Amino acid sequence: QVQLVESGGGSVQAGGSLRLSCAASRYTYSSSNYIGWLRQTPGKEREGVASIYIYIGGGSTYYADSVKGRFTSSQDNAKNTVSMQMNSLKPDDTAMYYCAAESVSGRWYTVGPRQFRFGYWGQGTQVTVSS
Repeated sequence: QVQLVESGGGSVQAGGSLRLSCAASRYTYSSSNYIGWLRQTPGKEREGVASIYIYIGGGSTYYADSVKGRFTSSQDNAKNTVSMQMNSLKPDDTAMYYCAAESVSGRWYTVGPRQFRFGYWGQGTQVTVSS
């Protein structure tokens, strides 16, 4: 079955960095092409932040305009892990961050120029950036 477990996150001052990781089950890699990072703040819709093609030799990435140049997603196929390095963090980046895998029954989310149907979710990890 698809399983996603996030780690990382925490509190940091503006301008600082954090690294999030998402450990995915082997089945995830056989059932999804992309793993995405999305974030949500109270009262707002969940928004796409980044996505990465997870097959060996792949690695194509997409980013929301708001994080382009600051966030970088990468993958370690040997460990079935996707990570996102977040640099130059801003208070507006404060949110609960989720990793997600594609599902034919999921909702559509926009990440940069692409749309993805994410339907499998990790438990989320909080990122708080103070000014």
